[in-house]
Amino acid sequence: MRIYIDTSVVGGFYDDEFTEATRELFKMVESGEITLVVSELLEAELLQAPKQVREHLDNYSKKSIEKVELTEETKELADRYIAERVVGATSKADCQHIAIATLNKVDVLVSWNFKHIVNLKRIRGYNSVNLKHNYTMLEIRTPKEILEL
Repeated sequence: MRIYIDTSVVGGFYDDEFTEATRELFKMVESGEITLVVSELLEAELLQAPKQVREHLDNYSKKSIEKVELTEETKELADRYIAERVVGATSKADCQHIAIATLNKVDVLVSWNFKHIVNLKRIRGYNSVNLKHNYTMLEIRTPKEILEL
């Protein structure tokens, strides 16, 4: 299973509220059940994080991590989410994560961001824009929901 993660998942490993499910998700990475799909956007955001969060992905085999780019097409799709009022302009990075995951056809995007990403109204909005512009729908879940699959 190819799972796109955003920065909240890496940080969740060290957050008391999210640590249990996040650690179980990363155990699935270690066992080879999951390939993490990470973007250069995630890597840029991690540069602003505390050292342990910033360096967390270094603990995993390069075979278990697929790196993808923030392309012009992903930027354009992210801008469409904002133009069609799925979220406001201040959520541009969140939209870019959604667009990257959509265009790279991951099995699921995983996040702990309940305000702008893992939110039924937002998920419906992102997928409405995706379908309107001939992209596939995107499955969006929390790490906890992945463990229940």
